Amino acid sequence: MLLLLTDYLSKYHTFFSVFNYLSLRAILGVLTALAISLLIGNRVISLLQRLQIGQAVRSDGPQSHLSKAGTPTMGGALIIFSISVSTLLWGDLRNHYVWLVLIVMLAFGVVGWVDDYRKVVEKNSKGLPARWKYFWQSLIAIGAACYLYSIATTPAETSLLIPIFKNLALPLGIFFIVLTYFVIVGTSNAVNLTDGLDGLAIVPTILVGAALGVFAYLTGNVKFADYLLIPYVHGSGELLVFCSAMVGAGLGFLWFNTYPAQVFMGDVGSLALGAALGTIAVVVRQELVLFVMGGVFVMETVSVILQVASYKLTKRRIFRMAPIHHHFELKGWAEPKVIVRFWIITVCLVLIGLATLKVR
Repeated sequence: MLLLLTDYLSKYHTFFSVFNYLSLRAILGVLTALAISLLIGNRVISLLQRLQIGQAVRSDGPQSHLSKAGTPTMGGALIIFSISVSTLLWGDLRNHYVWLVLIVMLAFGVVGWVDDYRKVVEKNSKGLPARWKYFWQSLIAIGAACYLYSIATTPAETSLLIPIFKNLALPLGIFFIVLTYFVIVGTSNAVNLTDGLDGLAIVPTILVGAALGVFAYLTGNVKFADYLLIPYVHGSGELLVFCSAMVGAGLGFLWFNTYPAQVFMGDVGSLALGAALGTIAVVVRQELVLFVMGGVFVMETVSVILQVASYKLTKRRIFRMAPIHHHFELKGWAEPKVIVRFWIITVCLVLIGLATLKVR
C-alpha cells in the first residue's frame, strides 16, 4: 500500500525512491509487525480474559501443566493481524505471491479459529471434527496448489529441487499439485502439534520464516539465483516482506508467550503460520529444505504417528506421551529446558538448510 504511495511521491522528491528497496521494506516490515504486537498485545490478552477464552489442559499430561488451565488462548489472532497489517503496508500489493500467502494464512486461521471457538467457548472437547478440519484444510491447500500450477511459466517452478546437487531437479508435472498439498497441510498440522509448551512453536516458526525469507530474496533475484544454481521465480522476492512481518509478529507474540506464558496462540495461530511456511517453501522451491529446517516440527509429528501406530498394533506406547516434548517432560526435564533445547536444535537445522545454498 505504502509502496504505491511512495512510487507516486518519488516523482516529486527522490527521497521516496528509497522505499523501492526490498531490503528496507523488509526491515520496516519487521519493526511494524513487532510494534503492533507489543502495542496491542496486552489489550488482546485482556479481551480474551474478559471473554473467558481460556486454555483447557489434558488431565493425563504433565502435572506442571495443570496451572496453565484458564490461560488465554487464540492469541494467534494477534500474530495474524500483525503480519497482515505489516505486509499490506510494506508489501507490493501487485504481487500475486503476496496475496496467495496472505489468503492461505487467513483461510487456515479461520479453520483454526472455528476449532478453538468450539473447544473453548462452546466447551466442545472435540472442537471442529477432524474430518471437517482436514476437508477445509485440503480444499484451501488444493486451491493454492492449482493456482501455483496454473501460473507457472518455467519447468523449474514445478520441479522438485534436490539440495546439494548442482543441477538435479525432478520434473513433477501434475504431481506438483499433490506435493504442494502435502507440504501445506503437513506443515500446518506439524506446527499445530508442536504448539504445546510456552514459546516452543513460535521460535522455530520465526527462525524457519526468517530463513525462507532469505531463500525468497535470492530466488526472486535473477543474478543471485543464477550464481547459486537455484531456480529463479519472478516475483518471489517480495515474499521477503511477508517473512519479515512474520518474524516481527512472532517476536512480539513471544514477549507474551515466553515461559510462563500469558497467552497461547491456539489453533488459529499454529495452523495459519504452518500453512504460510509451507506455501512460501513451495513458491521458492525449497520443500526438502523446509523438511530439514523444520526438523522439530517433523520430529513432533513423527512421534505422534509412531505412538498411535504402535498402540493400535501392539497396545504398547513408544513414548511416555506424545508429542515428544511431553515425553521429555515426563522424564523429568523442566519445561524451559525442553523449550530451549528444541530452539537450539532448530537453530542448527536452519543453518544446515541455509548451507545448502553453497554446498552444491
